[in-house]
Amino acid sequence: MISIKNISKYYGPVKVLSDCSVEVAKGDVMVVCGPSGSGKSTLIKCVNGLEPFQQGSIEVNQISVGDRNTNLSKLRRSVGMVFQGFELFPHMSVVDNLCLAQRKVLKRSVSEARDRAMQLLKRVAMDAHAQKFPNQLSGGQQQRVAIARALAMDPTVMLFDEPTSALDPEMVGEVLDVMVSLAKDGMTMMVVTHEMGFAKQVANWVVFMDAGQVVEKSSTEQFFRQPSSARARDFVASISRH
Repeated sequence: MISIKNISKYYGPVKVLSDCSVEVAKGDVMVVCGPSGSGKSTLIKCVNGLEPFQQGSIEVNQISVGDRNTNLSKLRRSVGMVFQGFELFPHMSVVDNLCLAQRKVLKRSVSEARDRAMQLLKRVAMDAHAQKFPNQLSGGQQQRVAIARALAMDPTVMLFDEPTSALDPEMVGEVLDVMVSLAKDGMTMMVVTHEMGFAKQVANWVVFMDAGQVVEKSSTEQFFRQPSSARARDFVASISRH
C-alpha cells in the first residue's frame, strides 16, 4: 500500500531525511517512533505530498507521489490524514465538518453526506455532539471528530501524525480507542506516535528513526524485546524506565 524507497529531503542545505526506505502492506499498522527531531513527522507528510522530497520515490496504491504528473488532490482522497492539531473548521458544526468534503470532492448529495457523517460520528461516539461547534468540545472529542472526518472520504490508508501529542493525558485513551478499533477492522495505518503502549497493543511493525534516518524496522515483538541496533536499544531502555 505504501512504498518508500531511498527518500532524502532537504530544507535548504540541511538534510532532514537521509535515504529512508519503508514498506507498508495492506492491513499493516506501522508505528514510527524515535526522539524528537528525528524526521518522523516529515517522513509521514511526504507520503501524501504535503512535504516535497528531493531524492527517492514514494508510491501509495501504486501511484507515484513525487511524479509531477500525479494529481495529488485525487491521491489524497484515498489517504486520510490526522494531525497533531485538529484542523476542524471552527465556524461549522461537527456534522457539517464531516459533510463538506464529501459534497465538494466526492459529489455526494446532502442526505448521503449527512447519513455517512452520522454513521461515522456514532462510530467514534460523537453522534450526540453533531450540532456542536469545535470550540464546545474537549481536545479528545475534537480529535475523534477529525478522525471521523478523514474516514468520511473512504480512505484505503490512514496516516496519523502524533494524534495525541496535543491532548491532556486523560483524553489520550479515548482517541487511541478509536485507532485500535480501526486497526481491528483492517485499516492500513502509518502512525507517528510516542504512545508505546499503543504500539505494543496494535502495531505489526515498528520503525525507529534517529537523525533523519530509518535506523531499523522490526516486528513489534522484536523491537520491544531485543532491538537490533544499539541506538534503538538505548531508546527502548529509556522509555522502559518511565
